[in-house]
Amino acid sequence: MRVINRTRDVLLADTVIMADSFIPRLVGLLGRLGLPPGWCLVLKPCRSVHTMFMSFPIDILFVNRDDRVVKMVHSMPPFRFSPIVRESCLAVELPAGTLLPTGTKEGDTIIISMG
Repeated sequence: MRVINRTRDVLLADTVIMADSFIPRLVGLLGRLGLPPGWCLVLKPCRSVHTMFMSFPIDILFVNRDDRVVKMVHSMPPFRFSPIVRESCLAVELPAGTLLPTGTKEGDTIIISMG
């Protein structure tokens, strides 16, 4: 699976960890030492995230039902809570520093594809 910013025609991640049931969503990225470049965690459904007990910062995209970015968080450090994003249906957690160089902005269309 891949995560692509279709608006900017840029690949955000080519390895996706999907967390779309209770246990994977509960565990999330806990216990990992980091996310390698090109990896991400997709949490579905998701309106907010936390980095409690994590040891590394992350970039976060909140995406609505129309596949549009409705909120972004850059380099959220460990032991923090994101805002609650009511219109979000999923969140994409990426290595810190992924979003700025890609030019990703709120309103961009995000595609999660199989190939």
